[in-house]
Amino acid sequence: MRTLFTLLFLVQLNFGFGQEQFDVSAVAKFQKELNTEYADAKTSPLTTEDLAEFKTLDFYPIDEKFFVTAAFLRTENEQPFEMKTSTDRKPLYVKYGELSFTIDGRDFKLNVYKNIELSKKEEYKDYLFLPFSDLTSGTESYIGGKYIDLRIPKGNTIVIDFNTSYNPYCAYNHKYSCPKVPLENDLNIEIKAGVKKFHD
Repeated sequence: MRTLFTLLFLVQLNFGFGQEQFDVSAVAKFQKELNTEYADAKTSPLTTEDLAEFKTLDFYPIDEKFFVTAAFLRTENEQPFEMKTSTDRKPLYVKYGELSFTIDGRDFKLNVYKNIELSKKEEYKDYLFLPFSDLTSGTESYIGGKYIDLRIPKGNTIVIDFNTSYNPYCAYNHKYSCPKVPLENDLNIEIKAGVKKFHD
């Protein structure tokens, strides 16, 4: 029987892998698939009460400004660490690289991580985890920040499409255990893209 942790990733890995060029239809597809997943009682993280009334998640308008090509720097010889979560669970991650990019003429950097246990599975060996928070976190967006799914790039650049950023399951239901965004991945800018917070 698959663990709740595994199910969490299997569901959320279906979404958000970057495109080489900005494609509105790809983001629309991401939004539709996410809504379909959340509307299905078998896969939804929503509580029974919220699921009964669920129509759609609230998304920011799709914005090409938040589709960026980042410089990818592979960081070697990093030591695995226990990532803090919303519960006592502390899964092992390792910092895999640094992503440097520009929005509105300002330079930013995010660390990207690899889940040690998940990467042992053949289908997820090139999966990278990008958690981040920004100046909308706690107001328009979920206070705990958001996630983006990426794949290890073949070269020294990687596309980050913040339009495909999504909330941790903890934004919808406290029964889940979700990685907390590391402090170094807090962006000093409003990222008005992706999924907004669920409840006002």
